Amino acid sequence: MTSTTPEEQTGPPDQVTLPRGRTVELAGRGSLFVRQGFSSSSGDQNPPLVLLHGWGATADLNWFSSYEALEGEFDFLAPDLRGHGRGIHDGRRFRLADVADDVAALITAEIGRPATIVGYSMGGTVAQLLWRRHPELVAGLVLCSTAANFRSSRREHLFFSAVSLTAALARLTPGTVRSDVAWWVMSNRGGRELRQWAIAELEGHDWLRIVEAGHEIGRFDSRRWLGGLDVPAAQILTLDDEIIPARRQEELALTIGQDPPTRIRGGHSVCIENPAVFAPTLTAAAHAVAAHAVAARISPPRGSSEAARSARPPGPRRGRGGFRDHR
Repeated sequence: MTSTTPEEQTGPPDQVTLPRGRTVELAGRGSLFVRQGFSSSSGDQNPPLVLLHGWGATADLNWFSSYEALEGEFDFLAPDLRGHGRGIHDGRRFRLADVADDVAALITAEIGRPATIVGYSMGGTVAQLLWRRHPELVAGLVLCSTAANFRSSRREHLFFSAVSLTAALARLTPGTVRSDVAWWVMSNRGGRELRQWAIAELEGHDWLRIVEAGHEIGRFDSRRWLGGLDVPAAQILTLDDEIIPARRQEELALTIGQDPPTRIRGGHSVCIENPAVFAPTLTAAAHAVAAHAVAARISPPRGSSEAARSARPPGPRRGRGGFRDHR
């Protein structure tokens, strides 16, 4: 594993200064860009956070308004995921399982101990898969505006069927058409005031992979195995969500079967459009999961939920030491 010289970058229109960023090379997988934040407490026993962004976003676009609330409270990494922004671009078809394995490799190389996985929307599906495929790397989950299944209703079937067709057509059409179609799929994300910065953030997307990611999300269904979750979890439920209906998020809560979700007013882009509500809610949820994990002295899950993870391929071995400080 190697990484570039850390960089500073000033972000969106309100001149928020983003945490340090760098490119990490994951052996055998490729390179991806990460933001890195640090706890202000020496000897902090809280598991570090890994922040996983939503479909069509980047780490910065999803989390820029939450970085300040989290920095000083937790060590964290926020990567651009495969096919998105400055994530891994290896030309392979997008698979959520590959993204989970990328994140596992990042945790092994950069953290070396179990982390709390914070997943927003698509990032929530990756978080669930990461627990299933690499349980030794997961201390807990914070699931935001996400679900265990995305296409039960007729409307959802029609939407994801259209995305599947778009994914097939995108393999046959010129790159500019792929970008236009993918932009149409993503056109309802974010606020107008962030448009120019968001466009710049999205310039690194592989639009074919973005459309394929939508197809993968439509096929995702964790209801068969997520009931075996054996690490602490918190859920932030967006009541006015126009992408993932609140009832779908409520179904996730029932599947997990732990504490009731924290319900907040806001749509699917609440992390961008109302950070005054979302950021403190996220910080509180991460602290709650950390407290449970520390109290229970979480160790790599074994035994009780093995059947729930049937057919899971072996994950990478856990590394030694703590969070790697590359400042």
